[in-house]
Amino acid sequence: LQGIFVLGLPYALLHSGYSGLFLIVLAAALCCYTGKILIACLYEENEEGQLVRVRDTYEDIANACCKKLSPRLGGIVVSVTQVTELLMTCILYLVVSGNLLSHSFPSVPVAERTWSAVAFVTLLPCVFIRTLKAVSKLSQLCSLVHFIIVLVVMTYCLTQIQQWSWAKFRLSIEFEDFLVSVGVIIFSYTSQIFLPTLEGNMRNPGEFRCMLSWTHFLACVLKTTFALTAFLTWGEDTKEVITDNLPSFLQTLVNLCLLTKALLSYPLPFFAATETVFVCISRGNHSNYRPPLFALGVRGSFLLLTLLMAMFIPHFALLMGLTGSVTGAAMTFLLPSLFHLKLQWNKLSCLEKCADISVFILGSLCSLAGIVCSIKGLLGAFG
Repeated sequence: LQGIFVLGLPYALLHSGYSGLFLIVLAAALCCYTGKILIACLYEENEEGQLVRVRDTYEDIANACCKKLSPRLGGIVVSVTQVTELLMTCILYLVVSGNLLSHSFPSVPVAERTWSAVAFVTLLPCVFIRTLKAVSKLSQLCSLVHFIIVLVVMTYCLTQIQQWSWAKFRLSIEFEDFLVSVGVIIFSYTSQIFLPTLEGNMRNPGEFRCMLSWTHFLACVLKTTFALTAFLTWGEDTKEVITDNLPSFLQTLVNLCLLTKALLSYPLPFFAATETVFVCISRGNHSNYRPPLFALGVRGSFLLLTLLMAMFIPHFALLMGLTGSVTGAAMTFLLPSLFHLKLQWNKLSCLEKCADISVFILGSLCSLAGIVCSIKGLLGAFG
């Protein structure tokens, strides 16, 4: 919930004004809600009225919803969507790593693609990661690095407090710029892909809903505070990545911290993508046994694929925006609300049904707007 997207929130406020502050809070509430209803779809009541976990993954939920049409159609669609988004996220981390290394060592005559390859070498041990527990330790380090970055930026902003002015906030906004802000804010909260696996691996799954509420609340407070202090400091000069606004003596330090964060962030989506593929391949087998060489081959192929795409796809940021508008909105808003309505229609109150339908409509509008803006940007980039 505290990913690299957070560094773009001050820029989002620049284009959304006061409404951006409301959007940060609204997005937290909506993403928390869809996370809870997604996990609710994993459970069914038994004869004694107790909730029992009858499904394990996002794919299982999709298959349950589409079983009358085709037993595995829903799972295949969700799996492809999930792996696509996860791989795109991995590729983005490699692209960001190359960019950060290039800016950290400008005197070294090396292209960004080469720097991405250098960063890739440090990620080779990912082929040996077999459990979520190992990934969680890396994610914990990633969180610590993130808070160091936020602390550095906010400390500098507080030294400039005499320059702050609420007059820097816009009252009027341009619709297209506003849509960009909506995308940045919403996708800074997305975590639904990981939630079924996370809840299934918790020592006490009964605490999941409480955990999700607290983490989204704290993330909302941190995002709002960070975005607000940074925007009040630089105003109209706020750049797309707020660390670019820092003075040069701080930029190198922060860039190296960001590089560390990007590399530590890579294992989580990489692990989730490979596990999804393993589940699809082994579906129908009675054993969870995986030949070691086969597992290494799949992980190695995924690693190499992310490197090649990071090095050779032009206009990757625009393609990422297009992919995110399709897969991100679908996995975060559209599918959870649709599945919840399908599987638990008879148990839902009128208010819950209205809430799910509203989330589905809102997600559809966000996805459509993001697709239009991304395609327009791609057409412009390709002339």
